[in-house]
Amino acid sequence: MMMRFFHKPGFALGMFISFMSTTVFAQGLNFGNGDSDVPIEVYADDGIEWQQDSLTFLARGNARAIRGEVTVFGDELHAFYRKLPDGGTEIWRLDAIRNVRIVTPGETAYGDRGVYDVDNAILVLTGKKVRLVTATDEVIANEQLEYWERKQMAVARGHAQVLSDKKNLRADVIVAYFKKNKAGKSAIHRVEAFDNVQIDTDKEKATSERGVYSVKTGIAILTGSVKIAREGNHLDGCKAEVNMNTGISKMFSCAGQNDGQVGGVFNLGSKKPKQN
Repeated sequence: MMMRFFHKPGFALGMFISFMSTTVFAQGLNFGNGDSDVPIEVYADDGIEWQQDSLTFLARGNARAIRGEVTVFGDELHAFYRKLPDGGTEIWRLDAIRNVRIVTPGETAYGDRGVYDVDNAILVLTGKKVRLVTATDEVIANEQLEYWERKQMAVARGHAQVLSDKKNLRADVIVAYFKKNKAGKSAIHRVEAFDNVQIDTDKEKATSERGVYSVKTGIAILTGSVKIAREGNHLDGCKAEVNMNTGISKMFSCAGQNDGQVGGVFNLGSKKPKQN
């Protein structure tokens, strides 16, 4: 392991740490990705503490860790490393505490606390408002946000939302799947929503127990106690197809179920009776 410390007046205390890594992942929010020869640069205003017995580095005060195109910010950073049989070392976990921000060229994640499991390429952010922002979409939750690098998947828990192109999908739990777009940036291509699902567009609101949304087609399939409301009118059923691009919604009956019928209330307006 190679380390180099430096400190100059007006600059943060910094350290270059070259950790050998045996695993290479795809580019994303994964702090362990890239060439194993790329060092991790650690900076902190209030100093860096190296605890050799516990194999830990503590960086405090506007701390940041940089590796390649991934930067982790936090008031404190705790890096845990281990020794390898060949004499090298590797980071297996990175904790970021307070004012956490993780930045890549295509994504930015925010939270009060972050725990990055390098072995499994899983980032867990917690806080009152955790967010994952891409070039086209935003995933928000008020409890926890998990980012699974290998599956290209984010799981938002607690009043979760996905915001995209004036469309708002809400649920207790949302699972968003990502793909690279033509510009090479991460973008959501599929969303699964569970419990207290709500879709808001400029024209209507739809609610259900479960929903699956395809970004490419703009179609959301809603199931379980579905209600669609629009301009004072509403439809009720157990399955619906909502086209968020065209504004056309279809409600379907559920054959074989006692409550499988589709119902609706339409307020078409009425003329006031003429007064004599």
